[in-house]
Amino acid sequence: MMELAHSLLLNEEALSKIPDNKKPVFVFEWLRFLDKVLSAAQKSDIKEKQKQLVEQLINQISESPGPPTRKLLARCLAMLFSVGDSFAMFEAINKCNEIARSKDDSPSYLPTRLAAVACLGGIYEKMGRMTGRSYEDTIQSLIKALKYAESQYRGEIMMTLEKIVKGLGSAGIHSYKDVYKAAKAAMTDRTMAVRTAAAKVMYQLVNEAPFMSATELETIVSLCYRALDGSNYDARYAVAEVLGNLCATALNPKPGTTPARSKPIKLEDVLGLLSAGFLRGGFGFLKSSSSSSGAGVNREIRVGVTHAYVEFIKCMGGLWLERNISVFLNHILEMVANPRATPTHVDAVYARKCVSFIMRSVIGGLLGEKAQISAAKEICQIIIKQMNVIGEASADNMDSKSSNAEIAGSQHVLVCALHELGCLVLSLGTSASPLVAEPASGIIEPVVSVLIHPSAAARLSASWCLGSISVALPSQLTPLVDRCIERMNKLKSSPEAVSGYSSALTALLGRVYQCPLGIPHAKGKQIFNIAEELLRTASQNSRLSLQRTQSGWLLLGALMTLGSPVIKGHLPRMLLLWRNAFPRSTKELESEKARGDSFTWQVTLEGRAGALGAMLSFLQHCRELITEDVIRRLLAPLECTLTMLAHMTGVIKMNGTHLKASAAMVRLRLYDVLSMLPPQSYEGTYTSLLRELVAEFTLTDNPANTTTSLLRAMCHVDDSVILGSWLQETDHKAVEDQYEPNRRVNTDILQPNSASGSGALEHDSHSLFCRCPPSDPIPGPLPLGVAVIDSSVRLYGLIFPRVAHKHRYQMLQHFNDCIKHAKSTRQQAVQMNIFTAVLCALKSLADTKTKMGPDEVKKAAFNLILGALSSTNPILRCAAGEALGRMAQVVGDSKFIAEMAQYSFDKLKSARDVVSRTGNSLALGCLHRYVGGMGSGQHLNTSVSILLALAQDFNSPVVQVWALHALALIADSGGPMFRGYVEPTLSLVLQLLLSVPPTTVDVHQCLGKCLSALITSIGPELQGNSGSIATARLSCLVCCAIMQDHSDSLVQAEAVACLQQLHMFAPRHVNLGTLVPHLCEKLVSSHLLLRRAVVACLRQLVTREAHEVSSHALTLASDEADKIEKYGITDTGLEGKLFGMCDTEVDGKLISDLQDTLDSLLQTLATRNLTRWLNLLREILSSSTDATSNQQEDAVGDNNGDNDDDDDEGNENDAAEFTAPEADVTHPTVAPRWPTRVFATDCLKKIIQCCEDDNTHFDLEIARDAKKDGKGDFLVLHLSELVRMSFIAATSDSNQLRLAGLSALQDIITKFCNAPEPEFPGHVILEQFQAQVSAALRPAFSTETPSDVTAAACDVCSTWIGSGVARDLNDLRRVHQLLVSSLGKLNAGKSQCALYNESASTMEKLAVLRAWAEVYIVAVSREHGNPDTLLKSSDEDDFDNSGESLLTLVQSELPTLSQNWFHALKDHALLSLPVEYSGQLPSEGGAFYHVDTIDSARPHYRKSWPSILHALAIWLKEAGFAKLNKDMGQPGDETQQINAPANLYSEEANAERLYLIIGICVEAMCNTTIQLPEHTAETCLHAIHALLESPWARAQVAKDPVLYRELLNVMHRVFLTHSGVKVHLAVMDVVRCVVKAAQEHLEFLKQTEESKSESETKDKKILLPPGGEGGDTGEIIPGQSIVFATLEVCLGVLSRRVPALNPAAQSTGFQVPTRSTQMTDDISQLLCNVVQVLTELPNLCSVPGSLSVLPTIFHLICGLLKEMSPKTMDKQNSSVITVCINCIRTLLSSKRYHGEKRLADWNKLIQSSLATVIQSSISDTDYPGMDDTTYLYTITVFIICAAQVINKTPVLVKPCLKAYLDCWQSDSTQVRLKCCQLFTTLISQITPTDAMGYIHVMAPKIIDYLYTCSTTPPNSECEKDLLLAAINTFEMLIGIAEESKRITLLTVFLPILVSYLLDEKSLQSANKISRKIHDESLTHLMKIGPQYPTQFRIIMTSQTELKARLEAAIKLNQETKSAMLKAQEKAKIAAQPAKPTITLKTNFGSFA
Repeated sequence: MMELAHSLLLNEEALSKIPDNKKPVFVFEWLRFLDKVLSAAQKSDIKEKQKQLVEQLINQISESPGPPTRKLLARCLAMLFSVGDSFAMFEAINKCNEIARSKDDSPSYLPTRLAAVACLGGIYEKMGRMTGRSYEDTIQSLIKALKYAESQYRGEIMMTLEKIVKGLGSAGIHSYKDVYKAAKAAMTDRTMAVRTAAAKVMYQLVNEAPFMSATELETIVSLCYRALDGSNYDARYAVAEVLGNLCATALNPKPGTTPARSKPIKLEDVLGLLSAGFLRGGFGFLKSSSSSSGAGVNREIRVGVTHAYVEFIKCMGGLWLERNISVFLNHILEMVANPRATPTHVDAVYARKCVSFIMRSVIGGLLGEKAQISAAKEICQIIIKQMNVIGEASADNMDSKSSNAEIAGSQHVLVCALHELGCLVLSLGTSASPLVAEPASGIIEPVVSVLIHPSAAARLSASWCLGSISVALPSQLTPLVDRCIERMNKLKSSPEAVSGYSSALTALLGRVYQCPLGIPHAKGKQIFNIAEELLRTASQNSRLSLQRTQSGWLLLGALMTLGSPVIKGHLPRMLLLWRNAFPRSTKELESEKARGDSFTWQVTLEGRAGALGAMLSFLQHCRELITEDVIRRLLAPLECTLTMLAHMTGVIKMNGTHLKASAAMVRLRLYDVLSMLPPQSYEGTYTSLLRELVAEFTLTDNPANTTTSLLRAMCHVDDSVILGSWLQETDHKAVEDQYEPNRRVNTDILQPNSASGSGALEHDSHSLFCRCPPSDPIPGPLPLGVAVIDSSVRLYGLIFPRVAHKHRYQMLQHFNDCIKHAKSTRQQAVQMNIFTAVLCALKSLADTKTKMGPDEVKKAAFNLILGALSSTNPILRCAAGEALGRMAQVVGDSKFIAEMAQYSFDKLKSARDVVSRTGNSLALGCLHRYVGGMGSGQHLNTSVSILLALAQDFNSPVVQVWALHALALIADSGGPMFRGYVEPTLSLVLQLLLSVPPTTVDVHQCLGKCLSALITSIGPELQGNSGSIATARLSCLVCCAIMQDHSDSLVQAEAVACLQQLHMFAPRHVNLGTLVPHLCEKLVSSHLLLRRAVVACLRQLVTREAHEVSSHALTLASDEADKIEKYGITDTGLEGKLFGMCDTEVDGKLISDLQDTLDSLLQTLATRNLTRWLNLLREILSSSTDATSNQQEDAVGDNNGDNDDDDDEGNENDAAEFTAPEADVTHPTVAPRWPTRVFATDCLKKIIQCCEDDNTHFDLEIARDAKKDGKGDFLVLHLSELVRMSFIAATSDSNQLRLAGLSALQDIITKFCNAPEPEFPGHVILEQFQAQVSAALRPAFSTETPSDVTAAACDVCSTWIGSGVARDLNDLRRVHQLLVSSLGKLNAGKSQCALYNESASTMEKLAVLRAWAEVYIVAVSREHGNPDTLLKSSDEDDFDNSGESLLTLVQSELPTLSQNWFHALKDHALLSLPVEYSGQLPSEGGAFYHVDTIDSARPHYRKSWPSILHALAIWLKEAGFAKLNKDMGQPGDETQQINAPANLYSEEANAERLYLIIGICVEAMCNTTIQLPEHTAETCLHAIHALLESPWARAQVAKDPVLYRELLNVMHRVFLTHSGVKVHLAVMDVVRCVVKAAQEHLEFLKQTEESKSESETKDKKILLPPGGEGGDTGEIIPGQSIVFATLEVCLGVLSRRVPALNPAAQSTGFQVPTRSTQMTDDISQLLCNVVQVLTELPNLCSVPGSLSVLPTIFHLICGLLKEMSPKTMDKQNSSVITVCINCIRTLLSSKRYHGEKRLADWNKLIQSSLATVIQSSISDTDYPGMDDTTYLYTITVFIICAAQVINKTPVLVKPCLKAYLDCWQSDSTQVRLKCCQLFTTLISQITPTDAMGYIHVMAPKIIDYLYTCSTTPPNSECEKDLLLAAINTFEMLIGIAEESKRITLLTVFLPILVSYLLDEKSLQSANKISRKIHDESLTHLMKIGPQYPTQFRIIMTSQTELKARLEAAIKLNQETKSAMLKAQEKAKIAAQPAKPTITLKTNFGSFA
C-alpha cells in the first residue's frame, strides 16, 4: 500500500482504506515523496494542482501530526509557495495564526497547534520578506500564546521565532524588541529545550538587530550567565554561541548597520564582560546579588563562558587572533591568576583546564604554523614575566601573605602557559626548530627557569613541557638531559632545584620511547648514579631529605622506561636499594614505630612510596627481566609494606594527619605493584591484603565520601545512552568533564563525589613518565583519594577468583552490612565503590572461567544486586543490571537464570514506580546480553512483551529509555531466536519515532540503537523482495529518515549508523543520491560523535561505490556562499574536504577512518583521474607558509626545463587555493599541517603503486598516443609533478615529511628509471631531473641531519646510482660525492659526542655501507655486462673520462669499504648467534655496534647484511683471494700466528672470509624461525656463486666433504622453501659451481695420486675417492655421496617445475595447458641448467658408480624430453629440448666403458633408454605422443652414437625405421625437411653397413619425391628447401654406394637434376624459387662431372638431350657471370670521389 503514497497529491482514497495505526506512516511517506519532488520541481510542474495541494497540506495540520510529520509538513508547505505561486500563502499564514491563537489547551489539540506554529516557521524562513507585513500579526500571536503554553509549545514557538528572524533579516526590525523580550524570558525557562531554542532566537537577533550588541549588551551578557546556571550540554553550548557572537558583533559591528551606541566598545571591555562570568559567575551585574563569596565558582557558568571565549575568537577569525595574540594570551592567563577562579584546589584544576581548552581550541585550530611559532614566543614572554614577579616577590619577601598569593596565582598561569606551549611544540613537530635555533630568544631557557619555581605544579608542568619539546625536536633531548644533570650538580643545596631538575629528567626519560633515535646509553648509567647518590645522601641534610628521597626514586622509576637493555646491568643494585628501603622484619618495624618522629615518618613513607613506584615502573617496562627469583626478592619488601600498613592508623594518630597523604600514596603504589605481579605469587598475604582492600573501598577509615572513577568503565560501553557518558566523546570533553558526571539532567544525580575531570600532574609526579595517547598528551592523574580506591578495586577484582568460597561469602555479607549501616550520600558512595569492586570481581571470574561458588555465595551476591536495582541513582541501577548479567554468565546455571528473570518479571508486572521499572528492565536486557539468545530463549517472549509495553509509557520518558535500551540488548544478543519479534518491535519503533517529542533526545537515541539491533537481526534478508521484507525495509528507511531530520546530533549519528548497516545488507535500496549530500552536510557538524559516524559510514560506502560517492559529492561543489556553508564542499570534492579534516581533527579513531576512506577512494579512483588527485596532493604539499619552502619550490620549477610554464601556472593556482578570498580576509585558510602532508606523500606513493599494473603509465610514447586517442590519463605525463612533490617533501623542515619524501623519491626512481625518452632515443626521461634529485638529497647529508634521514637518503643515493639514469659521469659525481662524504662517518670513533643512541649511529653507518655495497654490485654487473651500459662523458669529444666507468668511481674507496664490509658481516654473524652463546660476544662491542645496545642494533644489521655480503663476495671474486692478505691483515689479528709463514696466514685469512660469508648465508637460509624473503635468499645464493667462481674458493670447499655436502643440502632446502624461479636459477648456479669444484678436485687427486703413498690418503677425509664415487662396487650411499646430494637437488627442481617427473607423486596425467602457460624463459633456462648438471655427474663417479647413476639421469632427461615436446603443444621449448638432446649425445659419446668388463651393462642401458624414448612416441589416453621432429632427432642421436649396439636389437631397429618413414610421410613439409636432414646426418656419421637398413627404407622414397618435383616444381620456400635437402641426400648416397652400383644411381640422378634446369627464355621469367633450384642443380651437376668422370661421360653420351640442356645451361651461366663483373667495375668507377680543388698542405694522417 505504501507505494500509493508516492504521488503529488495525497491519495485520500488509499488513505481511507488503510488501518488507523498505519495512517501516520502513509502521510509521512507522502510528505517525504512530496519533499523530494518539490525540491526538484519547476513552477509549471505543479501549477494545476497547487490549490488542491495547499488544501491537503493545510488539512493535515488539523490531523494532529507527530513531530517529524509536522516538520516535514512545514517544509513542504514553504517549498510549495517558494516553487509555485505564493497567492495562497497569506491565507495559510492566517489559518496558522488562528490555530496558534486558539484558547483550546487540551492535550489532544496540542499537536495541531504545534503543527501550525511549525508551518509558520517554515514559511517565514523560506519566503522571508515576501511575506510582507504579515509577520507583525504572527509575532504578536505567538508571543501571546507563550504566556499560557506548556513546555513543548513554548519550545516550538521559540523555534518559529528564530526562523522568522532568520527569514526576515533586517526587514522585521520593528518587531524584534518584542521577540527579544519573549526570548529573554524563555532564556531562563526551567525546560532545557526551551532554553536552547530561546538561545538560538537570541543568536539570530544578535545577527539582525543592532540594539542587541549595543544598548542591551550588558543585559544580555548577564541574562546568558543566568541561562547557563543549571543548564545541560546543549543549552550551555547554544548560550555560549550567543555570548561569543554577541561579543564579536559588539566589537566588530556588521557592515551596513548603524551602531546604537555613540562610541565603539573596546576589546578590554568585551573581555572584561566575559571574564566576569568566568570568575564570578556573572552575578556581580545584578544589584541585589553580591559576588558569590562562600559558594565557590558556579562550574556550569564557567564551562559556558569557556565555550563563549572560543566562539568569540572563532567569530573574530584567525587573522584577528594573530594580531591580538598578546592581548588575548595575557587576558586569558590573568584570569586564572585571579584568586576568585581558584578558591579550592579542585576549582583551580578545573579553571586551568578551561583556560587550556580555550588556548588549545583557538591557537591549535585557527592559526597556521608560522603564527603558532609567534604564539609560542608570546607565551614564553609571559613565562619570563611571571618568573620575574616570583623573583621580585622572593627578593622582597616582606609580606609573606601577599607573596604567597603571588606564587599561588603565578603557578596557575605557568601551568596553563606551559601546557599550551608543550602542546604547540608537539603539534609543530620538527617544524618548531626556529623556536630553539637562537638560545637567547628560544623557548628552552624560559621553560628551564620554571624548574626552580616554589610551586610543585609549575615545576611539573615545566618538566612535562621540556619532555614535549624533546619529542617534537629529538635533537634537543640529549642536550636537555645534560643541561639538567649539570644544573642539578650545581644547585645541589636547593630543595626546589633538586625537585625541579629531577622531575625534568624524569619527563625527558619518560619520552625517550617517542624518540626513535633514543639517547646515548651512557646517560642511563649516569642518571642511575645520580639517583643512587641522592638516596644515599638524603639523610645527611634534613632540609633536603624529603626532596632527595622523592627525586631519587622518581628518577629510578623514569629510568625503568628505558627498558631491559639499560636496566639489566643495574638490576642487582636496584634489588639492593629496594631491600634497604623497607624494614627486614617485624622487629625492625616495631623499633621504627618507637623511635620515629613526624618528619622522619614523612620521609620514610615518601621513600617507600617512591620505591614502590620504581618497582611498578620496573614491572611495566622490563618484563623480560622478571624471573621467579626477581619476583621472590620483590615480595619481601611488599609483605613488609603490608604489615606496616596495618599499624599505620596508630602512627598517624601519634604523628599528625599530614601523614595521611603519604600513607595513601604507599597504599596506592602497593596495590598497583601487586596488580602487576602474578596473583598466585602472594597467596599467603591474601587475608591481610583483602582486609586492607575492603576497608579502602568501603571507606572504613575514610571520613570523606570518595567514590571510584571506574564505575562507568565497568559498565558496558553500550550503556552510555542511559549514563549520558557520550559527553566523553565530544570535542569539549576536557571542560565538560567538570560537572557532567555529577549531574545529567536537572535533578538526575549520577556520581555526586566523582573527581573525574580533575586530573592534574601534581596529584602524582610519577605520571610524568607514564605513556599517554597522542590525542591527549598531558597526563592527568586523578586525586590521590580517588586513585587509591580505583587501584584497590582493580586489585580486588584480580584476587577475588582465587579466594576461598567462605571468604567470598563473608565479604559479600560484609558489603551488605556496610551499605545498610551507611546513610544518605555516604551510602551511595559506599554502594558505588562496592559495586565497582563486585563488577570487577565478576569480570575476573568470567575471564578466568572460574565458578561463583556454592548457593550461599550466589544468594549473598544476588541480594547485594537486588538492593541496588531499586536505588534512586541511575548509575547504581545500571551497575546492578550489569552485575546481574555478569553473574548469570559466571554461574551458567539455567535454574538460577530463570529465578533471576522471574524476579524481574514479577517486579515489572507489579511495580509502578520509575526506579523499579527502569532497574528491572535493564536487568532483563543484561541477562540476555551475557547469557545469549540460546541460554535465555525460554524467557524471550515474556521479556519482549513486557519491554514493548513499558516502551509505550509516554508519561515517563525515563522508563521508555531503559525499556528500549533493554530491548536493543535483547535484539542484539537474541540472534536467530529474536527473528520472530522483529516485526512488532520495528512497528513500535516507527510508531514511537512518529509520536515522541523531539526534546526527549534519550528516547530517540534508544530508538536508534533498537533499530540498529533490528537491522542486524534481519541481516542480509533485507535484500529480499517478499512483502514482509519490503515492509520491514521501508519501515527501516522511514525510521532512518525521521532520525536524520532530528535536530539533535546524537540522534542523527544513530541514523547514519543505521543507514550504514542498511547499506551493508541491502546496498541497492539505499539511495546514495540523497545519503551522500546528507553525509557531506554533517561532516561540518560541531559534534564529534556525528562526524565519527559520518566518516565511518563513508569509509564503508567507498569500499564498494567509491566512484558514485565521489561524483555525488562533487555535484555539491558550488560558488554560492550558502551552499559552501552548508556542505563545505569545493571543487576539490569530497577528497579535498576529507584531507582538510585530517588537519583539523584530533580524535585518533576519526583520523584513522578519514585516512582509510581516502585510501579506498584513491585505490579506486586515482588511476582514472590522475590530474585531479595529483593537483589535490600538490596543493597540500606545496602550500607551505614558510619562505624557505617557497624558495625551494621555485628551485624545482627552474630545474624543470621544458615544464617551466606549467609550473608557473601551478604556482598561481597554489596561491589562489591558499589565499582566502577578499570578502573573508578575517578567516584565512590555514595551510595543511605536517601530519597531513606526510599522509599526502604516502598517498602519492600509493598512486604510483596503483599504476603498477599498467605499463602505459611508465612509457611516455605509449602514454601520449593513448591520451590522443582519449584513453585516459597516465602517470608518466605528470612526472615533473611527482618529482616536484617528492622534492618539496624531502627538503621540508619536518623530519617525518623528509622521510616520506625520500621514500616517494625512491619509488619514483625505481618505477621510472627505465622509461625511455622518445625524443632522444637511448636516453630515459628521468635524466632531465638529475638536478632535482641531487638537490633533494644534499640537505640529508649535512652534519645536523638526524641519522634516520641520512640513512634513508643513502638508500635513495644507491637506488639512483644503481638505476642507470645518470649516463654522464659528471652528473653521477654529484650524488656519488654525497656518498663519499658519508664515508667520513664510518671513521668517526665511538667516543664522539653523540646526540642519539648508539644504535642510531649503527643504523647510519650500516646504511652508508649498504648503499656503497649496492652501488658496487651494480658497477661490477655493468662492467661485466653490456658495453652499452658503460657511462659516457657529457661531451663525446671529451677525452678526460674516456675509459672511466662507475666502477672506477667506486674503485678508490674499495680498500676502506671492503674492510668495513668484512667487519660489519663479522658483527652480524656474532649478533645472530643464539642466546646461549651470548657469552661469546666481545665485551667491548663490535665494529659498528655498542655492547649495551645489541638488541636495538640487530634490526639494522638484519636490513643491511644481504647487500653487504653480496658486495664483499663479488669483491673477493674480483680481487682474487690470493692477493688479499696485504689489504686485510691486521697486526693484532688473532688468526695470525707470530712464527707462522706469511702464506699460511694468507690461507687462513682467506678461509676465514670464505667461511664467514658461506656461514652467514647458510645460517640465514636454514633459519627455521624467520622466513627469509625471496630477494634475500637470491642475494645469498648470488654471493655464494660469486665466491665459488674463484678456483681457490672451489678448492677450499672441495677439501671439506662435510661442508660440500652441507652446501648441497642447503640448496635442496632453499628450493623447497622458496618458490621463485630466480631463486631456483641461483640455486642451480651454485650447484654447478659445486659440481665443478668436485671435478677439479678429482683432477687434482689424479695428478697427486702417484706422488702420495696410500697410508697418507687413508687417514685424511677426502671429498671423492681418487677414481671417483662408487669405487669398484658402484654403490652410491645416500647421506655420504655428493652425487646423490646433487641428484636430490636436481630432481627436486625438475619435479617442482615439471610435476610429472616427480616419482613420489601419483600419476597426474599429462596436462598441456599448465605446461604452456608456466614455461617462461627463466624456467626454460633453469631446466637447461639442471640437465647440464645431470650430464656432468657421471664424470664424478668411477665406471661402476656412473652405471649406478646413469639410469636415473637417462630417466630424468628422457622424461623431461617427453614432457617438453608433446604433439599438441603449439610452441615447443626448443632450448630445453636442444639441451636435453645434446646432453644425451654427450652421455652416449663417452668412451670410458669401452674395454670395460661392465660394457654389457652400458649397452643394456643404451638399449633401455632408447626403448623409453620409443615408448614416449606412442600416444595414449593421457599423452598425445612425442613431437615427430624431437622424437626423430633423439633416436638419430642414439643411432649415431651407438649404432652397433642398437642394430643388434631388431626390436629397437624396427621402430626407428618406422619413425623415419612416418616422418617422411608427414603432411608437414617442415617435418619432412627435418627428416631428410637427419637422414643425411645419420648416413654420414655411421658406417654403410650400419646404415643399410635405413637407406633401404628411405632412398626409394626420396627418389620418388625427386621425380615428382621434376613434373610439379615446388611453389614455397619450405618445399624448395626440402627438394634441395633431398638432392644433397641423394648425392651423399651416391658417395657411399659401392663402385659397381654407382652408375645405376647416377643414371637415375643426373636426368632428374637436368630436368630442374631452365632454358634462357624460362630463366628470365622464372620466379625466385625455380631460379634457386636451377642454380643448385647446375652446381651439383658441375660438381658430379669431375667427381665421377667416367660414369658421367657414359651417361651424357648415351643421352644427347641431357647433354644439350646441360651445355646450354652452362653457357648461359657463364654469360650471366661476365655481365655481372662488368656492371661491378662500372659501379666502382662511379663511386670514386672527385679530386678536391683545394689541397691541404699539412698531412693529418697520423691522427687517424
